[in-house]
Amino acid sequence: MRYVYLTFFLAVIATVSILGFRGDKSTRPPIEVFPDMDRMPKYHPQGKSEFFSDGRADRMPVENTVPRGAYFEDEYKQTGRLGADFGMGIPVALNNELMAKGEERYNIYCAVCHGLAGDGKGRTADYGMVAIADLTLSPYMAPAMTDGQVYEIIVKGSRSGRMFGYADKLSVEERWAVVAYVRALQRAANGTANDLTPAKREELGL
Repeated sequence: MRYVYLTFFLAVIATVSILGFRGDKSTRPPIEVFPDMDRMPKYHPQGKSEFFSDGRADRMPVENTVPRGAYFEDEYKQTGRLGADFGMGIPVALNNELMAKGEERYNIYCAVCHGLAGDGKGRTADYGMVAIADLTLSPYMAPAMTDGQVYEIIVKGSRSGRMFGYADKLSVEERWAVVAYVRALQRAANGTANDLTPAKREELGL
């Protein structure tokens, strides 16, 4: 029996010698039976590389290339511009699905500042943020501000710097959906009886 105790005692000593006590700190790397590729050779962001002549691991995109799925032959659809000028019109099919998508994306990314009605009375205004654009006012409506201008602001943000762009958050179609929904909010805020159909005006006695 004493050999059993002796064997157990020696096993404990060997284990502690190799692994140490629980909670001990060591500068040596841990012993891993199955590392599962936890530590792979790689370059860290903004790290150095001896492979490239400029010594940088990060590489700039190849000139005149675009990300997959981001190329559109329609220049206006992609940029909101026709040459050097902003264009007017929504270059995607206007339907209930598009408007629903525009409402969803607007409520996620825009309403917190511009408000659900587009009047600049979002949650940030409740916390003291000032100079939030009221999208229902004439400076932001057509023809003073074209659809292409609204699109570019969504992509790049405002020139004042108070609003950042959402190019990395919204696809091209989603940006135009937001433009269409903003126009709908403007129409709702500034509508008159003349916007109603003759049958609706007659129903309302107008």
